[in-house]
Amino acid sequence: MVPKAMNYQFSNDEKLDREAAGAELRHFLDRVLAGASLDLRYAIESLDPAPGDVEQVELRVAFSGQDEEFLLEHNGELLQALEYLAVRWLRLDPHLYDRIRLDAANYRADRIEELKLSARVAAQRVAETGQSFRFNPMPARERRILHMVLSEIPAVRSESEGYGEDRQVVIHPAKPLRSR
Repeated sequence: MVPKAMNYQFSNDEKLDREAAGAELRHFLDRVLAGASLDLRYAIESLDPAPGDVEQVELRVAFSGQDEEFLLEHNGELLQALEYLAVRWLRLDPHLYDRIRLDAANYRADRIEELKLSARVAAQRVAETGQSFRFNPMPARERRILHMVLSEIPAVRSESEGYGEDRQVVIHPAKPLRSR
């Protein structure tokens, strides 16, 4: 059954209608978890993101239960797929997907911290050596986090290269190093 033609539009200050979106998210998750026979429970938490956060998460779904590890296999592919389906179910515009986060065992939160640290370490290396650095291919949401962190580091610039699943972030020095 396809959801009603609802689009959880944001107000002028781009805040999610959390109550309506949360109710529809519960409806979606109850159907999917029952249909997939997964032994999972979930809690939906409403968050107030800080202005400087790399993601502006307003609704966080935390899964727990016997099948929690199943969600996290293969670098959390099933968790990411469920999140993608959830934001599509809510009919959010793609640039607003980061308002909803599905997580299990803090996997997503830990991954974001790992990405932020990787970006800073790679930027320092690029600034010191003057040589570009290329990350492995990753999903758009993770590339966006890298770009946001790197945009705060004046010694480097970043861009995405490649197509589809092979798209990756490349860090370049903002200015070439002078020869000594």
